[in-house]
Amino acid sequence: MAGFRSLARQVRDPRCDLALRRYSLRKCLERFAPYGHRATWDHLCSRWGFDPEDRSPDPARLVAALDELEEARSVWLAYEVAFAERRRKEKHDGLRRPGSVDDWHRLTWGGFGVAWCDDPAVHPREPLAEVLRRLIAALEREPGSACPVCAGDRLVWRYGLDHEPSAGPVCTDCGILVPRPVLTPQALAGTRRERQLVSA
Repeated sequence: MAGFRSLARQVRDPRCDLALRRYSLRKCLERFAPYGHRATWDHLCSRWGFDPEDRSPDPARLVAALDELEEARSVWLAYEVAFAERRRKEKHDGLRRPGSVDDWHRLTWGGFGVAWCDDPAVHPREPLAEVLRRLIAALEREPGSACPVCAGDRLVWRYGLDHEPSAGPVCTDCGILVPRPVLTPQALAGTRRERQLVSA
């Protein structure tokens, strides 16, 4: 099974058939897709101007989409290295029980669904790397009451998400499943309360 870097080489290789280059970019999303496979694909297609169903898109647009994906992957891999180093130090210092950020991180290891978007057509418009930088910054500071990606305060609790966890606070502005550790207990309670009012 080809890894991310091998697939990225195929996307860039002008000797490869254009259909294979497109297929290889799609396969890259099986290794790294911050919004989930479908939403990340929709994001890349809309940002770089090719149709999701186009079997022979402009090769320059494919490579530009790959560049964006690779930059975001670099941001995430650097975070994972720092995260692993922090956990090693904590374990060395006797802190064996992981915190809520660690629980969240376990569900997103490798970068799949880091900023999960349950609706593939609703996702942040900013470059993937910028979205991940904002998310990581939020994970490293005190919890707040707004979306860490778009600063929107319209968060609603949704059930039946096609992701783990299958329920949680979703930003109605940018569409991400907001990681619980970045929100205060009051903000989390507010999203649950709003869900109950809508259901009633």
